[in-house]
Amino acid sequence: MIRNYLKIAFRNLLKHKLFSFINISGVAIGLTCFFLLALYVKDELSYDRFHEKGDRIYRLSRTFLSMDGTVSLRLGHTAPPFGPLIQQDFPMVEQVVRMLETGALMRYEEKVFNEENIFVADANIFDVFTFDVLAGNKNKALENPFSIMFSKDMAEKYFGKENPIGKIVKMNNQLDYTVTGVYAPLPAQSHFHPQFLVSFSTLNDNRVYGVEALTNNWGNNSFSTYLLLPEKYDVNTMVKAFPDFQNRHIEPRASAFSVLDLMKLTDIHLYSHLDSEIEANGDVQYVYLFTAIAFFILVIACINYMNLATATSATRAKEIGMRKVIGADRGQLIYQFLSESMLLVSVSVLIAILLVLLFIPAFNDFTQKQLAIDSLLDPYFIVMMLVIWLFTGLVAGSYPAFFMTSIHPLGILKGQIGSSLKNGGLRQMLVVIQFAIAVVLMISTAVVYSQMKFVKNYKLGYTTDQIVLLNMPDDSTFDFESVRQRLKQNGSIMKVGRSSRIPSGRLLDSWGASVMKGDTMAPTDITIKSLSVDEGFIPTYKIEMAAGRNFSRNFSTDKTNAFVLNETAVRTLGWKGAAEAIGKRFKYGEIQGQIIGVTKDFYFESLHQQVAPIVMFHQPGRLHRVSVQLAGSEIKGAIAHIRAIWEERFPDIPFEYEFLDQRFGQLYAVEQTQQTLFGLFAGIAILISCLGLLGLSMFMAELRTKEIGVRKVLGASVVSMVSLLSKDYLKLVLIAIVIASPIAWYSMQLWLENFAYHTEIHWGVFLLAGGISIAIALITISFQSIKTARLSPVKSLRSE
Repeated sequence: MIRNYLKIAFRNLLKHKLFSFINISGVAIGLTCFFLLALYVKDELSYDRFHEKGDRIYRLSRTFLSMDGTVSLRLGHTAPPFGPLIQQDFPMVEQVVRMLETGALMRYEEKVFNEENIFVADANIFDVFTFDVLAGNKNKALENPFSIMFSKDMAEKYFGKENPIGKIVKMNNQLDYTVTGVYAPLPAQSHFHPQFLVSFSTLNDNRVYGVEALTNNWGNNSFSTYLLLPEKYDVNTMVKAFPDFQNRHIEPRASAFSVLDLMKLTDIHLYSHLDSEIEANGDVQYVYLFTAIAFFILVIACINYMNLATATSATRAKEIGMRKVIGADRGQLIYQFLSESMLLVSVSVLIAILLVLLFIPAFNDFTQKQLAIDSLLDPYFIVMMLVIWLFTGLVAGSYPAFFMTSIHPLGILKGQIGSSLKNGGLRQMLVVIQFAIAVVLMISTAVVYSQMKFVKNYKLGYTTDQIVLLNMPDDSTFDFESVRQRLKQNGSIMKVGRSSRIPSGRLLDSWGASVMKGDTMAPTDITIKSLSVDEGFIPTYKIEMAAGRNFSRNFSTDKTNAFVLNETAVRTLGWKGAAEAIGKRFKYGEIQGQIIGVTKDFYFESLHQQVAPIVMFHQPGRLHRVSVQLAGSEIKGAIAHIRAIWEERFPDIPFEYEFLDQRFGQLYAVEQTQQTLFGLFAGIAILISCLGLLGLSMFMAELRTKEIGVRKVLGASVVSMVSLLSKDYLKLVLIAIVIASPIAWYSMQLWLENFAYHTEIHWGVFLLAGGISIAIALITISFQSIKTARLSPVKSLRSE
């Protein structure tokens, strides 16, 4: 019997080649999108789960509060004393690991590189995190000071095929480190990727950090701290004890401005969005979004199949009637239809897998992922494919199977099939759902594009064009002014400025501020972010002054007790305008002086954040970020000039640079990816919907061939025939637009709230998406409608 079902299924697929092609194409495209997005979601959900104790590892975070209780800073890093003290005060903590991420100039013989992702880590890191140590004793490799372990990639980069154990490397041309081990790089699905591991005991050396700073410095929140807790331990118990813990060890009211919390290691990638993270994290909202898109695309493909299978099954009405007459029961007929559906979906699954293999490299390039093709062989993924295969086959084939087999043979002879198909309410509802999903995606694409255009054209308050960024050594070790003058000898170099941080980065530094109230300096509860700059920073970025003046070399006190604020800082401190702040006494941290200038507000961070109150002042030893403003088209010549001066002044340090506008592009990389994905899947959704609409219009036109012939004999024009065949489907598209518009508006309004500054959703977006949907549907339907309407009435009337 099963063999008979499959034979008939093959015959029907071959008999209706065009409909079979449309069905298989629609389902295959839908499944391809589903599988690619499923791989993406699986990858996002797998972060840090390769650690054997991952479900028991928690990261300590620290949130700073302003005096009024509002959050001023949320850090995924903490001060170094927290780790040992937590282990001391909380006996349930099995292990504590601290890590300090840094960068350095690494030298081995003649090989010199500027390296990032150097992690200074406690010796017990391998007792908590799962590393594959390839060489060396992992229990002792990080015990001694000035010990360093290399990742396999870095070991090959520096030592080639030589045994690295025991080799000596120099960091920052100062101190020697002994290589004690090699480990395999952590998987891509990790929230941190150390290329080097340095023993934490190295920090005890005063030349590096110092014991005093490790035990008493509560302000340097640069250390990632992880706790290994017992299984099924309630972390809330510990979190509730943190306020008393801080009050004991820092100061009696420490918990009023500092809040500690714990986050599970496996939650960091998707749920942690703090002001400081080791690496950029994902977002669980995108996981939900891509899961929904994958599901919707699959639903659209299933709807296509259900509609076309239901419609085309009318051509088999006599076959069904004859089977029933000769004794076939309804169950056998249902099995027949479901077997055909499963066969078609099986072919679609095979095609989809081939398409996934074909497109996965491009998908990786686009999403910056490392989705492996062998993930398709993962047991969980195989089970998922089987479930999807059964789900798609059964759901897509269920309605035609149960619909066609429910009609009595007498109804078939009386023509009830045709009238049922012409007035198919369920089929119309499914078409509406199809296009509603597609319209939601189209509107979302338009809104994301509009926001990205808004971000790109938003006036930041400074220039980003042709700004070259350099990272120089500690400015206190050399005369920078001579370097500045050498740089400006090239006609294409206009301005040179220095700062502690550069635009597009985060403002994470802040000290306490005091202002004059009456005759005394009184502390303020306003959190003001600090930015160390020299006199060249503001002119280099063409930041406009609202009042007062910039720093100047003509005033020696500007380097010791002068401040420049931005307008937001002036407003939050209570002054009515920028001019009122000029000349006022001001204290920031331990520096006391006066305000000499106020700049207009500029958007130092991304537009995800509000403009922060900023105070700028000169702080020697921190002006290591150099910004060079270029002019004209001789960019290569200017870069060559900068390189020549660099190699002359810093011969031991490799020359590296970047452009500011590239950094700004990275700020919105996620949104740009989202924009493209929305557009891509909106296009796919429209394509699949149109395939179904084309098939339905072809079949319905065929079903109404005799009616069209009669109307043409009575004088109906081609235009009226096209209108007759199209209007029903256009009504459905209009209903879909009406349903989709409020859903899309609400969803994108939530998305826009992620930006502190964003565009408004314009009504034209809905008109555009609706117009495109109608135009595409009309073109699709008209293709077959015009062809049918132009048939000779003789052929139309003879067809039945």
